[in-house]
Amino acid sequence: MIIASTLWLASCGVTPTAPQVSVVPEVLAAPLPAAMDDMLTAELSRELSHYDNAPLPSPRVTTKSRWVPVRWAELPGLGQDPLFEAWNAWIKSCERPGPVFAPLCSQVRRLSIATPEEQRVWLLTRLQPYRIESLAGPETGQLTSYFEPLIKASRQRAPGFEVPLYRPPAGLAARKPWYTRQEIETLPEARAALQGREIAWLADPIDALLLHIQGSGRISITAADGSERVTRLAFAGSNEQPYRSVNQWLISQGVTRVNPWPEATKAWAAQNPQRVQQLLWSNPRYIFFQEETLTPLDSAFGPRGAQGVALTPGRSIAVDPSSIPYGTPVWLASRGPAANLQRLVFAQDTGSAIVGAVRADYFAGTGDQAGLFAARMNQPLRLWALWPK
Repeated sequence: MIIASTLWLASCGVTPTAPQVSVVPEVLAAPLPAAMDDMLTAELSRELSHYDNAPLPSPRVTTKSRWVPVRWAELPGLGQDPLFEAWNAWIKSCERPGPVFAPLCSQVRRLSIATPEEQRVWLLTRLQPYRIESLAGPETGQLTSYFEPLIKASRQRAPGFEVPLYRPPAGLAARKPWYTRQEIETLPEARAALQGREIAWLADPIDALLLHIQGSGRISITAADGSERVTRLAFAGSNEQPYRSVNQWLISQGVTRVNPWPEATKAWAAQNPQRVQQLLWSNPRYIFFQEETLTPLDSAFGPRGAQGVALTPGRSIAVDPSSIPYGTPVWLASRGPAANLQRLVFAQDTGSAIVGAVRADYFAGTGDQAGLFAARMNQPLRLWALWPK
């Protein structure tokens, strides 16, 4: 699902012993004071009355969604989002823009040093918001979240590190099914095809499964001199088998506590060691990786998404590209127990479980804090595509 940044070099990067990792920005802050909120509302109302008064265009229809043109006033939280935080994600999109957004990229780059007010006025002037609905009518969908794990690993198989992570086998073909997860671990011919393809070894099979589910991650390896070397493992292919939710399998077995992932799953595995293989094999999909260097600049961003650009924590989402084209700026609104989100994000990735018109997976960042956020996130969603006028 996610691959690597265009800035990476050819060798493994060295980071401090306590590596800096990006995490999801704080999104559970208290509401603005009433006076400040009133001031923002009044200022925004003046802007909207001046810039958003032209006749609305016709609706647009994609393969899986209908886009209904609306006034900017429909977008919740428009005056409260610190847009400058989103601009890094937009500049990343401009590394590989589609034909619709490429003409705007020179202005996007210049506006990276503009004030939030100037950025907002530019949005009002150049873009038209469309409420995204399914073809059947509903405008509310589902928001989940994913992240980039950071896991301790060993370069060689050793006591305590016996779970391999593999490069793709020779002859792996896209869209052509290969061995299932169970077959990879049990059939001699599958094991022979992966002999010598090991990148690193992990201590816990649940951590390996976590990397497979997220599609990429970072591993931390202790060097001979005691320093920690952190490198990224990016998505390099899959066995093209269907994805099956491990949480759903656990629920079908009568397990009531499945989050936070993976801690709850590790607790269940510790209590049921004889059933761990059954748990792992419930998801036949298997991911292969390629190693990517992490430079200091890369560390602030996630792996590369399906658009081909590095993901920005808290500002990149995975979507169904049949509903929302890659690179599209999107206004996202979601309220629930995990967070209250009203912000500008960018469609820069996809995933096998991200299907439908109003469906998004929110990139939370890297490390444990981002993982806890992602495990909690499953709540209603509304989306507005921002399209050039």
